Amino acid sequence: MRLNELSDNPGATKARKRVGRGIGSGKGKTGGRGVKGQKSRSGVSINGFEGGQMPIHMRLPKRGFNKPNRLRFAELSIVNLERAIQAGKIKKGDKLDAEALVRAGVIRRSHDGVRIIGAGELSQPLDLHVASATKGALAIVEGAKGSITMVEGKPERVMKDKADGTEPKAKKPAKAKKADVVAEDKPAKKAPAKKAAAKKDDADSEYLAKTQDYDADADNAVVTKIEKYLGASLSNRDAKYVSCSDETELETIVKGFMKKKLGIDDKDAAMEKVKAVCETMKPTRMKNRVTFYYLLAKNEGKLGEF
Repeated sequence: MRLNELSDNPGATKARKRVGRGIGSGKGKTGGRGVKGQKSRSGVSINGFEGGQMPIHMRLPKRGFNKPNRLRFAELSIVNLERAIQAGKIKKGDKLDAEALVRAGVIRRSHDGVRIIGAGELSQPLDLHVASATKGALAIVEGAKGSITMVEGKPERVMKDKADGTEPKAKKPAKAKKADVVAEDKPAKKAPAKKAAAKKDDADSEYLAKTQDYDADADNAVVTKIEKYLGASLSNRDAKYVSCSDETELETIVKGFMKKKLGIDDKDAAMEKVKAVCETMKPTRMKNRVTFYYLLAKNEGKLGEF
């Protein structure tokens, strides 16, 4: 057998139907569509039409309805509760009902009540007073020696001024009429007293206590300088913490902080040092970036760079 002797099996290929190529072809003029009628026209398609028999969408029964009085819960996950704990928004021993969670900025609004959902771990016990909770979330809270109390009824709506923790602004007094104003000698202007500028460096950084968990001799001045080095990125919740499971983020630390600030050009060696700090901070679930960078600089003996 040779290549030129190979051929398809009978019926494996079929010639294309060429229509409208003259009446001698047998498929000219009307192109095999016949004369007039709906099927001879183009662009006609009736969705769901099955030739006159009862279509499938009418043969199947309708099912279910929308409840007019259904409740809408504000769902709060265990992960977001733990983030609020790490950020200092909620504290141990606080009674956390819907109003308290809104004031603390954990949720935006309470709707018809708060429902605790999700999986994860809590680092401290919480006293929650909510409308509902899943079995898994209930087990996690009770496992952390906390409690969940189910409350009924729609929570009171928290106004914006209340949520901010400030008193509502008082109305300005009405301006006196020009006719009632009596001209008086203006008193001499007093020179404004100079306010003593508060030194920011004197106050402890909010990251000092967490850094001292790994280095008891951590200097507040160094921690504050690292905080200033990171700048506005700390205001972003996702950028505030380091995820050791994210290889892309670890490579960013290697290219940025390790190379540009600490002067380590060897990429593999820098990655090993970053992973070593990840192992050191492994007990801490939410690894804040200030402490992470402090330990990197300390391991290299370059805290003086700050």
